[in-house]
Amino acid sequence: MKILLINTPRSPHNMILASAPTEAKKYIHKKLIGPPLGLLTVAEAVKDHDVIFFDTKGEYDLHPETTPPLKELVTNLLKEHKPDVVGTTTIASEFYYAIEILQTSKEFNPDILTVVGGLHATLSTNDFTDPSVDIILPGQSAHTFKEVIKAKELNTPIENIPGVVINKNGILEKSKAKSIIYNSAQEDFLFPNRSHIERWKETYKVGNAPYPSTYLFTSLGCPYKCTFCSIWCQYDGQYLKRSVESIIQELKQTDDYPIVRFADANTIVDVSIIDKLFDRIIEEGIKKTYVMDIRTDTAVKYPKLIEKLAKAGLKVVICGFESFREEELKRYNKSADAKLIHEAINIFHQNGIMLRGNYVIPNDYDESDFKALSDYTNSHKVTYAGYTILTPMPGTPFYEEIKDQIIDFDLSKYNFFNSVLKTKLPLEKFYENVGKLWLIKKGTDVI
Repeated sequence: MKILLINTPRSPHNMILASAPTEAKKYIHKKLIGPPLGLLTVAEAVKDHDVIFFDTKGEYDLHPETTPPLKELVTNLLKEHKPDVVGTTTIASEFYYAIEILQTSKEFNPDILTVVGGLHATLSTNDFTDPSVDIILPGQSAHTFKEVIKAKELNTPIENIPGVVINKNGILEKSKAKSIIYNSAQEDFLFPNRSHIERWKETYKVGNAPYPSTYLFTSLGCPYKCTFCSIWCQYDGQYLKRSVESIIQELKQTDDYPIVRFADANTIVDVSIIDKLFDRIIEEGIKKTYVMDIRTDTAVKYPKLIEKLAKAGLKVVICGFESFREEELKRYNKSADAKLIHEAINIFHQNGIMLRGNYVIPNDYDESDFKALSDYTNSHKVTYAGYTILTPMPGTPFYEEIKDQIIDFDLSKYNFFNSVLKTKLPLEKFYENVGKLWLIKKGTDVI
């Protein structure tokens, strides 16, 4: 069986970048950088077949001027490889690209089986009624995809596979087979097959780093339930932890990646696991630079652990401050106090850790709110501060709470860099204020 797996391009919509002053533009996110772990795990699940993997993000980064438009790019891949199955995964802002990939595949050959999974397929399954979509795989679906391929190969009914959703002329039908719960962090874990991305490795560099970085997760899901976050919703509130030895084994497989970005929602939740993990990293003599997401309350509660991690290679921390106001944090169900921000900043800086603190900006901010935030962040400087727009991501409690207030339903704008709600300020002035905030930082590093 010949299987073509295509990673979607990223959305080009970024009104913060477009509206920011020139001197701020170099600090604003233009892309998320790193290999697509989910699709690489799918590739590993069907490794006994002829798998062709293509990262369009990496390709557009590698050859920005000469890479053809997506339809032409996919058509060329189809002509070259003539696959039996085409699969992709998607988040909300890349949904239209996923559909374009599958539409192009069906136009090329209607007999190609098209399959889609990922975050948006999990939380917004009903969006996938386009005739180009054959199968939707919500949830952790690498093993389910393997069963789909087996059924295709043996010409047995896909309807009998637990967990699949079949598109029948725009009507989505769930498999009636008894569900199988996979634990993709433990017994059902698959090592992502990074051999597929050698072609684009040099594009996985962050900021001024001389070496490529890779994602690696130690856990899936999140025990916290911030109302605007999709991650815990994707896993139905579960928090799944990998074993320390499994993580060590994967670290040993990533010699080509001196920088490891832990892809957890929060890397330090179970302190004992991270403590033991870094004991083992030191024992094994694994020398890497690490990037983590760590909460303020965790840093304040466990300063000795932060010191230990820093000595073992932790160089960059991303911290979701979200807001400087306690009432806003309560509204987001953040479960952390704004008063901890200053103390956490000091702990990270004392350990030589480059800290990126992220704030989310509500649509109802006026000039006085922006000034208050600016004053606060100027007095609580981090190496690099990020400011994104509070966005009702489909499938989250925040979306359900304010969906009747949404004025822009273009999913390609749902990436936290565009407002899809009516703003209190005139829209241009709102974006201008957000863009100017990106100039507030402690250092000159882009991380």
